[in-house]
Amino acid sequence: MRHGLTNYGGWLFDRLEEGWESAAGRRRSAFFLVVFFVGSLLLIEANRQGWLPVHMAAVVPTNHLVAIEWAFTLLLILEVVGLTLALSKSVSISVGKQLEILSLILLRNTFKEISHLDEPLLWEQVEPALVPMVSSAMGALVIFAVLGFYYRVRSTYPAGGDRIVDKTGFILTKKNIALVLLAGFVVIVLHDIGEYFLHGHPESIFEKFYTLLVFSDVLLVLISLRYSSGYLVAFRNSGFAVVTVMLRLALIAPPLIGALLGGGTALFALAIIYAYTVFSSRTPGPEQPMIKVP
Repeated sequence: MRHGLTNYGGWLFDRLEEGWESAAGRRRSAFFLVVFFVGSLLLIEANRQGWLPVHMAAVVPTNHLVAIEWAFTLLLILEVVGLTLALSKSVSISVGKQLEILSLILLRNTFKEISHLDEPLLWEQVEPALVPMVSSAMGALVIFAVLGFYYRVRSTYPAGGDRIVDKTGFILTKKNIALVLLAGFVVIVLHDIGEYFLHGHPESIFEKFYTLLVFSDVLLVLISLRYSSGYLVAFRNSGFAVVTVMLRLALIAPPLIGALLGGGTALFALAIIYAYTVFSSRTPGPEQPMIKVP
C-alpha cells in the first residue's frame, strides 16, 4: 500500500511537471500574467473613479503602481511552483531556483517601495525610499551575476560524482516530498489571499514558504544519507540547506542588510558548488580521505 501511494505520487508529479514545463504551459502562464496585470490596472482605475462597491473599494488600492507589485507577486508564485518541481532534478538546481526567486523578490521590493508613494511622484516622497530601492535592486543584480557563474560551474559536474545507490528510489522520494511542499504552498497562498480580503494586510507568502522549504531541505539531507554515505554529498547538501536558511533571513532583514545577505549567500552557494566540483572530480573511494596529506 505504501509503495502504491509513493508510485502514485511519482506519477502525479510527472503529469504536473509535464504540463507545467511544456511550451504550452509556459505560454498559458505568460498569457495569464499579462491578463492579470492589465486587469489589475483596470480594477485600480475603476476604484479611482468610484465605480466599485464599498466593500471592494476598501481593499482595492488607488495607486496604479501597485499593479506592478501584484504582477511581480504572481510571477513569483509561478516561479515557486517551478522551484518545487525542480526538487526532483537536483539539489543544486533547486538552490539555483531559490536564488532566482530571491532576486525577483528583491526587484519586486523596489516596486513595492514605489507603490507606497502617491501619484504623481514627487522627489520629497521618493527620497526616503531611495536607499531601500537601490539596495534591493543592486542585491538582485549581484545575485543575477553570481548565478551566471553558479550555473557555469554546475555544468562541469563530473559524471557519477554523487555515487547515489538506488537513484530511482531517491528521485521518487524527492517527487513525493515536492508534492507535499507544493500542497503546503497552495495552502499558504489561499490563506494569504483570505487575509488580504479580510484584513487588507496579508502576511508574506514567501517568508512562510521559505520557512517550509528549510524543513524540506533538512529532510532531504537526512534522506539522502540512505542513498549516499559520501562526505562530499553530505556536506554539499547540508551547505545548501544553510543557503535556504540564510535566504529566509534575508527576507525578514531590513532592505540594505537583506540585499547584502542575499548577495553573500549567493557567493556562499557558488563556493560550495565550486569546491564540490573540484574535489568530486578526484572521486576518492569510500575509505579514502577527500584530501591526501603528504
